[in-house]
Amino acid sequence: MAQPLVKKDDDRDDEEYSPFLGIEKGAVLQEARVFNDPQLDSRRCSQVITKLLYLLNQGETFTKVEATEVFFSVTKLFQSRDIGLRRMVYLIIKELSPSADEVIIVTSSLMKDMNSKTDMYRANAIRVLCRITDGTLLTQIERYLKQAIVDKNPVVASAALVSGIHLLQTNPEIVKRWSNEVQEAVQSRAALVQFHALALLHQIRQNDRLAVSKLVTSLVTSLTKGTVRSPLAQCLLIRYTSQVIRESAGNAQMGDRPFYDYLEGCLRHKAEMVIFEAARAITELHGVTTRELTPAITVLQLFLSSSKPVLRFAAVRTLNKVAMTHPMAVTNCNIDMESLISDQNRSIATLAITTLLKTGNESSVDRLMKQITNFMSDIADEFKIVVVEAIRSLCLKFPLKYRALMNFLSNILREEGGFEYKKAIVDSIVILIRDIPDAKESGLLHLCEFIEDCEFTYLSTQILHFLGIEGPKTSDPSKYIRYIYNRVHLENATVRASAVSTLAKFGALVDSLKPRVFILLRRCLFDSDDEVRDRATLYLNTLGGDGSVVETDSDVKDFLFGSLDVPLVNLETSLKNYEASEEPFDINSVPKEIKSQPLAEKKAQSEKPTGLGAPPSAPVSTVDAYEKLLSSIPEFSNFGKLFKSSAPVELTEPETEYAVNVVKHIFDSHVVFQYNCTNTIPEQLLENVIVAVDASEAEEFSEVASKPLASLPYDTPGQTFLAFERPEGVPAVGKFSNTLRFIVKEVDPTTGEAEEDGVEDEYQLEDLEVVPADYILKVPVFNFRNAWESMGPDFERIDEYGLGQRESLTEAVNTVINLLGLQPCEGTEVLASNSRSHTCLLSGVYIGNVKVLVRLSFGIDSSREVAMKLAVRSEDEAVSDAIHEIVGSG
Repeated sequence: MAQPLVKKDDDRDDEEYSPFLGIEKGAVLQEARVFNDPQLDSRRCSQVITKLLYLLNQGETFTKVEATEVFFSVTKLFQSRDIGLRRMVYLIIKELSPSADEVIIVTSSLMKDMNSKTDMYRANAIRVLCRITDGTLLTQIERYLKQAIVDKNPVVASAALVSGIHLLQTNPEIVKRWSNEVQEAVQSRAALVQFHALALLHQIRQNDRLAVSKLVTSLVTSLTKGTVRSPLAQCLLIRYTSQVIRESAGNAQMGDRPFYDYLEGCLRHKAEMVIFEAARAITELHGVTTRELTPAITVLQLFLSSSKPVLRFAAVRTLNKVAMTHPMAVTNCNIDMESLISDQNRSIATLAITTLLKTGNESSVDRLMKQITNFMSDIADEFKIVVVEAIRSLCLKFPLKYRALMNFLSNILREEGGFEYKKAIVDSIVILIRDIPDAKESGLLHLCEFIEDCEFTYLSTQILHFLGIEGPKTSDPSKYIRYIYNRVHLENATVRASAVSTLAKFGALVDSLKPRVFILLRRCLFDSDDEVRDRATLYLNTLGGDGSVVETDSDVKDFLFGSLDVPLVNLETSLKNYEASEEPFDINSVPKEIKSQPLAEKKAQSEKPTGLGAPPSAPVSTVDAYEKLLSSIPEFSNFGKLFKSSAPVELTEPETEYAVNVVKHIFDSHVVFQYNCTNTIPEQLLENVIVAVDASEAEEFSEVASKPLASLPYDTPGQTFLAFERPEGVPAVGKFSNTLRFIVKEVDPTTGEAEEDGVEDEYQLEDLEVVPADYILKVPVFNFRNAWESMGPDFERIDEYGLGQRESLTEAVNTVINLLGLQPCEGTEVLASNSRSHTCLLSGVYIGNVKVLVRLSFGIDSSREVAMKLAVRSEDEAVSDAIHEIVGSG
């Protein structure tokens, strides 16, 4: 009885139906018995193979027996003449990947198909054979594969070339013998054959830079003859050309120009993919000039108005990258990109917006903001974050437009959105407040309004912390108290505790508000959470319980709100090791250097027992290890406390007879050189090893002690020491010439015993320099702004310097950081790739335990001239001047 037609529900229309729904491996293996029928049903067999392929691709595993049974059943299908079924047989054999002993069963059938008159059989047989055969069988069919590469049928030739690309990973020595045939295939008129041949030829030669360069040169110079006709092959050639240009950048005059002319010529190709590939390659060239960029920008501008979304997306994404390094070159495309803001594809619209924000001028900001406002509600959060970051950069670029941009950020902050999106907006507002003083008041109020209805605890606590830092410095701090105290009543315990700390900061830093703040803090003593109560109690007792209008003691401010200038790991270790006694714990005894375990200790620890019975072990810093070593040597025991030990400096080239490096140990009035020596010659024993030093270029240093190394056997590191005295409190610098001197004794390789008589010998080492950075210890500051302000301007020194022409702003920043030897703070050593200006924050301790903070402001102009403003604050006027002298003389 026929079933009546049933009208489908609208909901059902959206559901996807799978023909493989509910199939099981066992049932399909039963169906596979159809392969053994005397009268084969090609259609039925094809359906069963399809199900088997589906199971394999879904990750279903067949046992060895199951796979063997299916494989032998499938081999019987070679007797069928049905072309469609034969193609399915090829697929299932390839997927089953039979073992070596089973491959023999189908090898003869596949080799027969390789020589068949049916081209489809030949192509597929080649693909399958190359997939399942090993190196032994490959040598037998190599002759057929070479013939197939130059076959007139493009399907067969492509199959052989693609198989060659796969075989290159497993049998490279065989495939490399096909170079002549592959070279011939590159001249093919078939597009895919030429594409695959060029890809294989490049892979064969990829480890030989000269061969790749010759390949590119031969194809590029023969462009007029029309050698490379395939658009796909042209795209490959463009990529290989870009690679050669990058690798020959150091010798640009020899090879750069002809290759660039080829790239520029490809911009006039009839295929859009070739034009785009050439344009993108030009924009990514190292050191590309505006004149060279112009033709590429022009074709990308034409793509912006294309009817194809993929071309519009490709063009605007490439222009977006160019705008990071050459914003002025992209400005001609701004009108076209403005029309893309309303593009149906939101990815294209987002890229257009962010590119416009990078390239726009001050007069276009307001117009852009109006367009973006309507656009933001239609895109996903990840695209919104990109737009927010671009707006932040624009505001820093045009600080006078901060009102419009800040209002836009505050408006989108009130809209719905996820945590990452809201965090990006809050971070942007915070950065604008810090970098644009006029934006502080309005920015803080926007943040206050946001925490009134903020669902994210992390953001609320971060904003409250920021309010505690910036709020007391505003013209009317009292207006923020209401917003902060509301959090004590309306939020969870974490936010309430943060609000109490922020209130206390206002009370400590704004004396006129102290009585009112104390009233609010007393109310917090009855909170349900112990953390909130404890904080309120601490602040009331330390700030002065009467709450009168008096100035808070500076020591109390430092104790409560100052930056912790010791690493928490070191503090934790020191507290664990502290034994309760009449002597109180001294925080100044905590090491300020971040501790790291030496490699030898890590290896030793891995051999120690673990678990409950193992004794606890505290980490030991390299400085502690060096100090223990030096104090054990009588000659150096009276030098006092070790201030700093440098990283090892290599004095020999790698793979030389003797390996020597030196560590510089800095004391208050001494410098000790620790020479770490290794003998790499098995037949030699070195005795009485010492390093002779010529200090004629280091006049302020005088040698006072040395400790030779008695014996240095093969491959056993040893140390010899040399100590110099220098004027105390003076960062003396100089160059030292080093010569390794020793007595060589021959060692009998059979017995391992050395001869009694030796010969005096010496080995010249590299020179060693003591530089100003050796007298500065890298000590991180975890809140630079607080540390800078608490240091005060008493001993601040500011000056400006010209650093000359530099390759990039990054190079200039790294040079100054290395010169000073200070610790970069808050990630400011990292620059964005398109930066024209940058601020870097550094901290450290100068010899004599004098804290130093440095703020560096860099700028680079169009001629790559770099200017730098250096601001130094320290606890000693002489140290601030010394830092400037280091930069001035460096």
